[in-house]
Amino acid sequence: MSTPYGAPPPYPMPMPMPNQPGAQPIVTAPTPNAFNMPLLPQAPMMPPQAPMNPMMPPQAPMNPMIPPQAPMNPTMPPPSADTTISQGGWSAPNTICPPGLEYLMALDHLFVRQEVELLEAFTGWETTNKYSVMNIRGQPVYYVAEQSGCCSRMCCGSYRSCDFKVIDGVGREILNMSRPLRCDSCLFPCCLQELEVYSGGVLLGSVVQDWSLCRPWFSIRNASGDTVLTIKGPLLRFCVEVNFKVKSADGQHRVGMIAKQWSGLTREFFTDSDNFGISFPVDLDVKIKAVLLGACLLIDFMYFEEKK
Repeated sequence: MSTPYGAPPPYPMPMPMPNQPGAQPIVTAPTPNAFNMPLLPQAPMMPPQAPMNPMMPPQAPMNPMIPPQAPMNPTMPPPSADTTISQGGWSAPNTICPPGLEYLMALDHLFVRQEVELLEAFTGWETTNKYSVMNIRGQPVYYVAEQSGCCSRMCCGSYRSCDFKVIDGVGREILNMSRPLRCDSCLFPCCLQELEVYSGGVLLGSVVQDWSLCRPWFSIRNASGDTVLTIKGPLLRFCVEVNFKVKSADGQHRVGMIAKQWSGLTREFFTDSDNFGISFPVDLDVKIKAVLLGACLLIDFMYFEEKK
């Protein structure tokens, strides 16, 4: 009698005994320790770490060889090149050089020669001044041209307001110096001479006349208005060579000199053309070197521009 597929038989099926001959042994799953499995090394237990604050950045481990540094005082500004004073008493050189003044970084002397104006020599008609700036070998470095009005030259003379354009050998303007109309007398201490030096519209420094009863005094100031150098003139200015000593701001160190040199008998007595020599440290800030060039032009106008 057949039964449907998948239906249980109507009679009980005999179960084979484990020890009955001919019966298949019952295979059971092995226990986990039934096989000789090698034990894997376990990592050592790490101590629990404190949870990180998401608002605080992680700190780098400290190097025991490097001592911790004290925090910077926010009220104290970091030292800069403009405020650093060398042992000689002048400002340390600045790595920022205005365009066109790179040549001055390697110089410690400049010679300024005023060009002779024939029209002014024969007629006495005051014309604009022109200068040639040379190095110690006599090679031209810059050219300086005065820009002023005819009325101011005739009416105000050497006290006139004017501008100086400093150009290089290819005609590129390097510096612009501005001199306003000011007095030059110990009776007017609030309106003394002044000259400002610009490069591309940016102030580099200024030359300011200081009040003095007998001798000329000037202050060389940086762009911030701080006095970095002083100029002390002589009591008598009728010698063959007139020296203006350039000193540190405290007057204790000799930094350089602006010397008016003898330019010959004919030039001295029949023209107002003069020759000057400027000496300064080679590591002086190049912007202050440019201001010293402006101080030389201002000294020429104030003391040596009148007819002999």
